[in-house]
Amino acid sequence: MEQINALLKEILTIDLINITISGVRGDEPASKIKIRPVLMKKELYFQATSYIDTKVIHSNDKAEAMAKKIAGWMEGSYKQMQITTGTEEISVLVSKKGKVTVKRRKKAVSVSPFEMVASHNREKRYILKEGQPVDFLVDLGVMTREGQVVHSRYDKFRQINRFLEFIEDILPALDKGRTVHIIDFGCGKSYLTFAMYYYLKVLNGYDIQVTGLDLKKDVIEHCNQLARRYGYDSLRFLHGDIASYEGQDQVDMVVTLHACDTATDYALFKAVLWNARVILSVPCCQHELNQQMECGALTAVFQYGILKERMAALVTDGLRAELLTCAGYKTQVLEFIDMEHTPKNILIRGVREKGEKPFALSDKYLSCRGLLHVSPTLERLLTGAFGQKTPDGKEESHSETKD
Repeated sequence: MEQINALLKEILTIDLINITISGVRGDEPASKIKIRPVLMKKELYFQATSYIDTKVIHSNDKAEAMAKKIAGWMEGSYKQMQITTGTEEISVLVSKKGKVTVKRRKKAVSVSPFEMVASHNREKRYILKEGQPVDFLVDLGVMTREGQVVHSRYDKFRQINRFLEFIEDILPALDKGRTVHIIDFGCGKSYLTFAMYYYLKVLNGYDIQVTGLDLKKDVIEHCNQLARRYGYDSLRFLHGDIASYEGQDQVDMVVTLHACDTATDYALFKAVLWNARVILSVPCCQHELNQQMECGALTAVFQYGILKERMAALVTDGLRAELLTCAGYKTQVLEFIDMEHTPKNILIRGVREKGEKPFALSDKYLSCRGLLHVSPTLERLLTGAFGQKTPDGKEESHSETKD
């Protein structure tokens, strides 16, 4: 193993990008181990990440200690090591008889060591931190009892934290001096509902009352059991439909996550009627406008079903956001999580602006709607409640001439 020891002494420097050790021999529990450099208090360490079933375990060592660990792994437990540095790709193979083969290939373009360390050391700041167990994340299968994130659920862990970042941004809009009422329409398995409750109540000390609403009775019963188990007294789950829900007079925040098609529109409409301070909506299955859209100038695009479907989804959410602006909200359309993890990556966030603003359809809304000859459900609901006013205060006309 002298060849491996010499190689490790050479490559365990600031120029290392990563090492992947694989090809398990015998009873070694980790299927693979990855090593990368990190800066801790301005000192160079090497972090080993071991993948054991669904667990991910980290350890940090200086170069000499890490070299001993790697040499031990390659001597008896693994047969392959792939090394990437700023200038080289190196492959190491160990045969059953212990013969070591090293192959080295120079890179066409070198990577700056300083860029590499900055990239590796740019750790993501999560609101719910790995290594700190959270009861509902354990029961929902996202974390182990030791607080380690289950490898197959890491995307869900990222999604939950991203959602909490959106809430963190709107905290100034929530009154900490009284009970804040929150409705979550279409809460489903309630990963995000529990996370929202934990973040606002436990971590930030808000006096809140959260109601989750869904059509699946078995899911509702299970979530209520979990809420009781955790002592979340201000969190309840009810069986019911978004459109017909009448159980609340005052609501401060409305959350609608993946409510299908026009169910999102009914939830947004309820939020506006309640004069909710905050709206967070992740729509999905936007089918309605796909059936309505017509525009001669876009026939070359609309003739392809998949393109028309995608465009309909974007138009639907764009018009929803503009309608919330027309109703007095400061509205943003934000990326929820990366497209590679789920196609449902649009979040509409509305925060009610101060002062009274009468509802009126904007010129840009009317222009887009007229171009595509669509009649969105949310518009019909809002104009039915507040009247069909245009920016000049006149009653809006529905006469249209198609392209």
